[in-house]
Amino acid sequence: MATTYDFPSDLLAGQEELHQVRAELSALLKRLPWSVEPLDGFSDAGGWRKVERPASPGWSADEQAEVEKLRQRERELAVFVSTHRYWSEITGPDQVNARSELKRARQATDRETPPENA
Repeated sequence: MATTYDFPSDLLAGQEELHQVRAELSALLKRLPWSVEPLDGFSDAGGWRKVERPASPGWSADEQAEVEKLRQRERELAVFVSTHRYWSEITGPDQVNARSELKRARQATDRETPPENA
């Protein structure tokens, strides 16, 4: 039977926010042009796979600032979660397992919570 861990609420909240920030950053990067700076498009069919990119208008100052803000918050949260005092209570392989469980804690909670309008 799998070990269950009693994570502190601030650690769970930090991990949840880290998931959210990473998802938001990923979605933003998918919407933005492929290059930060304006660049011409290119096509390279000579490699082992064809690579094509349209011309990139680059990112605006606001877009660059938003990406940097999200990356900074992601770093802060990653440090908070990985250096939380809770980890000093667990050692060896249990610590590795607990860290893995923390990453999935949100998903397990989502599955256990019944929909309100069911």
